[in-house]
Amino acid sequence: MHHYHYTTILRLLGYWPEPQRRIGYELIQKYGMPDEYTTSALLWFHRGPWNNIMLFRESVPHDFPTPHKDFLEQTISYKVPIEFYDDIAKFDGSVYPDRTSGELSVKCHNEPMNILTLNLVHDLVTGKRTVEEARAFYGQVASAFNKGDHSSPFTQRLLFAKQTNTADPDVAII
Repeated sequence: MHHYHYTTILRLLGYWPEPQRRIGYELIQKYGMPDEYTTSALLWFHRGPWNNIMLFRESVPHDFPTPHKDFLEQTISYKVPIEFYDDIAKFDGSVYPDRTSGELSVKCHNEPMNILTLNLVHDLVTGKRTVEEARAFYGQVASAFNKGDHSSPFTQRLLFAKQTNTADPDVAII
């Protein structure tokens, strides 16, 4: 990326709210400069375990497990069985399965909480936890994390195998 873009992106981030700006700097340190950017979003493709990462200037209020703002969306390839869509929505409203593309996106305020959410979605769809158990466990881990305990593997990395061939183009009826 040209130096010009680097300066432009850093200048842009300077006008963003503090939490988004801080996460922007962290993501640049970890994944390099974004592949695309606008005044309202930064976008990285194929970095780490992610198909894409979108950091938004604007945020959405989210009260689970405690009030915060969602502005960091991260996406992986993952085939969510249709019968679990309702449970995922009950578990966390900021998780978005896309059946057609075979992707699963999560939106929170930092990467460790996104990783925690995806690990618990995997536990849900594999029958390891109920919605209630997943929500309770999320609360425990998030609370410890917010107090400085970052030791849970659930916040450090995806604890399930990378999936491939997850798209479902459905079937033609006409």
